[in-house]
Amino acid sequence: MSEVVNLVCSPEEAQDLLFLEQRIREALQLKPQDELDFRWRKRSIDARQRQIKVNASFEVAVNAVLAPRFAFQNFAALGPDAPVVHIIGAGPAGLFAALQALTQGIKPIVFERGKEVRARRRDLAKLTKSHELNPESNYCFGEGGAGTYSDGKLYTRSKKRGDVQKVLEWLVQFGAKEDILIDAHPHIGTNKLPQLIEAIRQQILAAGGEIHFEHKLTDLRVSNKRITNIQINGTTEIPVHRVILATGHSARDIFELLKDKNIAIKAKPFALGVRVEHTQAYIDGLQYHGRLNDDYLPPASYSLVTQVDNRGVYSFCMCPGGIIAPCATADGEVVTNGWSPSKRNNIYANSGIVVGIEPSDFPNANDPFVCLDFQKDIEHKCWMAAGQTQKVPAQGLADFVNGIKSEAFPRSSYQPGIVSVNLKEVFPAFVYDRLRQAFLDFDKKMPGFITNDAVVHAPESRTSSPVLIPRDPLSFQHTQITNLYPIAEGAGYAGGIVSAAIDGLNCIEKIATQQVSP
Repeated sequence: MSEVVNLVCSPEEAQDLLFLEQRIREALQLKPQDELDFRWRKRSIDARQRQIKVNASFEVAVNAVLAPRFAFQNFAALGPDAPVVHIIGAGPAGLFAALQALTQGIKPIVFERGKEVRARRRDLAKLTKSHELNPESNYCFGEGGAGTYSDGKLYTRSKKRGDVQKVLEWLVQFGAKEDILIDAHPHIGTNKLPQLIEAIRQQILAAGGEIHFEHKLTDLRVSNKRITNIQINGTTEIPVHRVILATGHSARDIFELLKDKNIAIKAKPFALGVRVEHTQAYIDGLQYHGRLNDDYLPPASYSLVTQVDNRGVYSFCMCPGGIIAPCATADGEVVTNGWSPSKRNNIYANSGIVVGIEPSDFPNANDPFVCLDFQKDIEHKCWMAAGQTQKVPAQGLADFVNGIKSEAFPRSSYQPGIVSVNLKEVFPAFVYDRLRQAFLDFDKKMPGFITNDAVVHAPESRTSSPVLIPRDPLSFQHTQITNLYPIAEGAGYAGGIVSAAIDGLNCIEKIATQQVSP
């Protein structure tokens, strides 16, 4: 039987096993002859004071050996008569729904519009180096979804929505380090995620599921409030009994398809703004009280939030040691996002700084596409302002606050390139003014945050879906179509890898409790 011991120590002490063992022995009042087995349970950095601390929690066994941290899931092979669920999208929601289906004896058949991870990487290289955009294979579309090449941050506030621990344990089972079970803000890294995603794919196939790449949903056949057939790639008709829609926040053609079929959708609040890049050393200095080049501390992050004119403005997807990437999904637009490698050892630190956008901000608030159209408009304006390429408009942070077009930039990790633009001319006043005031507020919380050594890149616009696909909260069925299950980010019910995965798990649980037929 194990016990839990909680300690507070310095970053140096947290890496000293002999020190930790002694502190644990003292906490449990052990005798010298008592044998001790211990491992990390949880850890977090507290850098609010100049004396930086580590909050440490350990699992401990006395005169015994700790049991394995968790048991690996056994995915048994499906029988020949297993009922079937069709899943549209191979992002975290679709893949975890497929895994969960296997545990319930349900055969998942997954259709993904994009390519598998290795082929997808070549399309990302073309986008970055020569601005060649493949609308079906990019940072948003392809095996693993948007999360595969945007870093794998696993922190979530969705702990009441489902089994977070199960999601993390499955990620470890398929190749993630056990650190994600320990760290307060777990992270995998863009360089590690492709292998993990491939391992999940191989498991689904080995147990009898199917995954089809470059298979795009192009039409739905609806009769008596049910989908009878789906059309793939404009030609292939497939009869279906249950359809899980896990298409992600950027599958705009799916929203248009639903509207064309008179399937209910609604406008949904989302957030939009910019991505700000400092050097990592600069952020380390601000957050760690001048402590730099430290082997005992991870690259520093930050989380900032304020209210401006009754609207939230906050940091989003902060990437220590990260890169800003081009994330457009169609010609005529530019989009930014950030990612970090597993070691977070790049010289840059970037974060989205975004403003909440509401349908009520616009005259036609009841139009289901009102927020989507605004998102498109900003992305197109930025594309035009930057020269109609995958370069993005940029501005020094101090210049942004002062409304001045920047004459030069210190550097940028955004490889397609940046163009000097006064972003006051790109964003409407209700966005720009709130961003400007928020930066002033953030500079009070992190003195020195505003500097022209920081570069503002625009836009950060794909924070979440601007469209909601309504569903019954108990059954997960669409409120109008009884065998359509809209889930995760694209439907408006999740906000990251873990919450999307949880939504996939929960959806299958709902289906399994309903009457399941082949």
